[in-house]
Amino acid sequence: MTVHFIGAGPGAPDLITIRGRDLIACSPVCLYAGSLIPAALLAHCAPGTRIVDTAPLSLEGIEAEFRRAHAAGQDVSRLQSGDLSIWSALGEQIRLLDRLGIPYTVTPGVPSFAAAAAALCTELTLPALTQSVVLTRTGGRASAMPDREQLSAYAATGATLAIHLSIHKLDAVLAELIPFYGVDCPAAVVVRASWPDERVFRGTLSSLGAAVAADPVERTALILVGPVLGSADFRASALYDADYHRRFRGGMA
Repeated sequence: MTVHFIGAGPGAPDLITIRGRDLIACSPVCLYAGSLIPAALLAHCAPGTRIVDTAPLSLEGIEAEFRRAHAAGQDVSRLQSGDLSIWSALGEQIRLLDRLGIPYTVTPGVPSFAAAAAALCTELTLPALTQSVVLTRTGGRASAMPDREQLSAYAATGATLAIHLSIHKLDAVLAELIPFYGVDCPAAVVVRASWPDERVFRGTLSSLGAAVAADPVERTALILVGPVLGSADFRASALYDADYHRRFRGGMA
């Protein structure tokens, strides 16, 4: 028996990996985060699958489901939104399984920041402009931010920022970033990236707040900030430069 943790992607049911889809199909038990996982993904479950929405459950309730499946010798597909490597509570669940001696696997998924960038048709790193992307958030009830991980510290680098779980603090976020990026720095909010009701707000650090306030957003939104969001005048990469010699184009090793 194995628990298969599966990154279910940002929302669109066809953005799950083939591996994830196949694990769902062959697992007699499916635990899914119903508040964030589209019901269409459950269509991959085989007939007779025990399907449990974990949204109302505590960790103890999830543990009970793991124990039940383990006692029955049944594999579990554990679906969680986006990718499991960030803000997924994966760590506490695998720590639990390690203690219980229950084996598990981890299958990555399409992260929300990638889906948001696709919605914007934007590359988040551009030559000589920005070569780093910072995935971060602001503090909340569930988890405070360490003092060394404040937005201002990341803003000082000039990197592209993908700010999660912070739409409820949008005005404060924009105000904190303006001294580093300037009032005219491009910014965007992508709501429910890849879902049928996806919404995109574009603007600058000085205008984005008003745009979102006119059509309020409460959750499931990502804030993106950085010069790459509005730059068309940037140097092309060396990768496809005819004078850039590399091993795969008749150049040096």
